[in-house]
Amino acid sequence: MNGKTAVVGLSGGVDSSVAALLLKRQGYNVVGLFMLNWEEEGENGACTAEEDYADVKRVCAALDIPYYSVNFAKQYYDRVFAYFLSEYKAGRTPNPDVLCNREIKFGPFRKYAEGMGADVIATGHYCGISREGGRTRLLKAKDGGKDQTYFLNQVKEQQFDKVVFPLAELTKAEVRAIAEENGLANAKKKDSTGICFIGERNFKNFLKTYLPAQPGEIRTLGGEKVGMHEGLMYYTLGQRKGLGIGGVHGEEGRWFVVKKDMPANVLYVSHGDESPLYSAACTAEGLNFIGFEPPAGQFECTAKFRYRQPEQKVRVSVDGNRMHIEFNERQRAVTEGQYAVLYDERACLGGGVITDVKY
Repeated sequence: MNGKTAVVGLSGGVDSSVAALLLKRQGYNVVGLFMLNWEEEGENGACTAEEDYADVKRVCAALDIPYYSVNFAKQYYDRVFAYFLSEYKAGRTPNPDVLCNREIKFGPFRKYAEGMGADVIATGHYCGISREGGRTRLLKAKDGGKDQTYFLNQVKEQQFDKVVFPLAELTKAEVRAIAEENGLANAKKKDSTGICFIGERNFKNFLKTYLPAQPGEIRTLGGEKVGMHEGLMYYTLGQRKGLGIGGVHGEEGRWFVVKKDMPANVLYVSHGDESPLYSAACTAEGLNFIGFEPPAGQFECTAKFRYRQPEQKVRVSVDGNRMHIEFNERQRAVTEGQYAVLYDERACLGGGVITDVKY
């Protein structure tokens, strides 16, 4: 034993469980901490919190480590969910997982873990940390397909103090193999996807319970009315399904959402032609840089505008809390409310919320 205490955020999934196992192997006194972020009355609550906590108990029994639970539901509602609703109401498409990391996991959760005497705090994120010259850098994971730095782009550099990411050099397949070799009950557990508080429910029906729908017209960019929408907040750029206008203009080619006019409450679509979705540049605000000082003038790097996207070559200029990003190649469906996240070869440099897109 190295005598140090490691508090691990356990979700009930295989990634955080293997993170705990690896730290125990390194000689830490490992403590599991389960975080409850969403509470809901009724039989069909969206989150699988009870099942997940049961998996946490089984894993901790197998690893012979203590575990605790902490409730951050109020902080989550105030800091993440309220923002999520306000963004949808404004016609933008937010990413609550990004905010959850800054406002909960590396905020109240981190402080709570420190209060438990944590020398290090760990999660099952696929990414790494390096501390060089007094700065902290957020490194890409070995498993590029699982790299989660995109979701951490808004975490402040100082919030990574004491944080370790044990899965940095492992692939998902290796993590599952380690779990199976060590008899962890969740070795083959399916990865959680989507947003916790929505779960398996219909997204549109969920939003309707919080935001009143305002139906309006669906028009082509040429102004032709081709249908009615149920409320602009239910649609996102590039969306193909659920438009209810199949068959209009014949079956050849698909309809795409290309624009939302909030003041006029009109949804604009294109038939077959995706070119209106492609943009040349964007502006992002609410900037956060991690171990990186943007140089004066324009600089080159790569960027992602959504999680499941290969890095794209860009040219960036920063002015205060705003950056202008020019794309080397036109990008499809860059969406206001999502995050523009910058990278170099090794690390995530930070990012900001997309506030304007130039076509």
